[in-house]
Amino acid sequence: MTTAGQVTDRYLLDDDLVADPFPYFAELRETAPVHWSPVQRSWLVTGYESVTACFSEPAVSADRITPMLAGTPRHLLGPEAARTFEIMAGWMVFVDPPEHRRLRSAFRGAFGPKQIRRNRPMVQEAVAGLAARVRDGRQTIDLVAGLARPLPATVAAAWMGVPSADTAQFQRWALQVGDLALGAVQSAQEHEDSQRALLDLFAYLRDLVRRRRGEPQEDLISAALAGGVVGDTVSEDEFVAMLTHIAFAGGETTSNLIAVGTWNLLRHPDQLRLLRQEPELAPTAVEELLRFDGPSKMSVRQVRDDFELEGRTLRRGDRLYLVTAAANRDPSRFERPDEPDLRRQPNPHLAFGQGAHFCLGAPLARLVAGAALTDLLAAAPRLALTDGAPQWQPSLLNRSLQTLPVRL
Repeated sequence: MTTAGQVTDRYLLDDDLVADPFPYFAELRETAPVHWSPVQRSWLVTGYESVTACFSEPAVSADRITPMLAGTPRHLLGPEAARTFEIMAGWMVFVDPPEHRRLRSAFRGAFGPKQIRRNRPMVQEAVAGLAARVRDGRQTIDLVAGLARPLPATVAAAWMGVPSADTAQFQRWALQVGDLALGAVQSAQEHEDSQRALLDLFAYLRDLVRRRRGEPQEDLISAALAGGVVGDTVSEDEFVAMLTHIAFAGGETTSNLIAVGTWNLLRHPDQLRLLRQEPELAPTAVEELLRFDGPSKMSVRQVRDDFELEGRTLRRGDRLYLVTAAANRDPSRFERPDEPDLRRQPNPHLAFGQGAHFCLGAPLARLVAGAALTDLLAAAPRLALTDGAPQWQPSLLNRSLQTLPVRL
């Protein structure tokens, strides 16, 4: 359909937009950078300056759980569903300042450079082991299943302090929780199973936290507990709820970054060649892959109070999609935005958000993705795309490949 101003309003999960949303995002950004979409029943904000403004606008709220719970009679949810939403309501991604700052304080220092650097040997070992497996004589592999998905999940579990004997079960729970949070469940049974997975994961992590109080190790949970905030200004249940989010979010984001990043490198041989010749470019390369085609297409927000944006009045209760994938290709902010440039500096992309909700796990995602890309290219010098088309996950928020067939 076409609305006033000649903006074509489209369903963002149409197959062609899932595969390549960027031309449509460019049309929106150029024609109506703040566009009310009747199809999505939301505002689509696509300009760099407007998206940036919304990240710090007091009238814009990250809390989408509380309004939903307030509008749903408790007896219609059932005890498991109600408990599931209570846990999710405590995720920092759904909490506004000043509560957000209070909760985030539990991880002060746990995501610092020293803690992240401790993971580098583990990342190298995991990449080497998985790279060896994908070079076992087969001519083609699915890079998603062979490397991009298992590597971040393995690192995340070990980094959080999950014993190796529990890793497989922990990862199954994390995948199901991710499906629930990202709206990827396809049936009522899958929805029920994912809710149960969140409750089981919460129970498991609560027990692990209590064990780490008595037996601290060099892991995320122990580092956070050492800060003295958990049990004081942040309750143990609040801390465990946040851990259930970290359990899936970091792995999902990093997996998408590795898979889509590799796909884009293979589609741009000049940039692939550059990274092969200068592996020390990995840090800036990761930033550019985040900008050019990052793991998240948009962030969801709620209008808390009426406010004006680009001449449009946004009303209390309206939903906002902050389309960071469009903002990251805004020509008013980036030169030649539709071309990847692994040397691009500065690179103030919004792939990890901005302000109070800047992604807590960004340092680890950068480390794992950079190691995976450089080590994979070194291990597979003839890596190339096959004739088979990649399969995309129909996700509104994420830029996610289901499969990526490559030739070794």
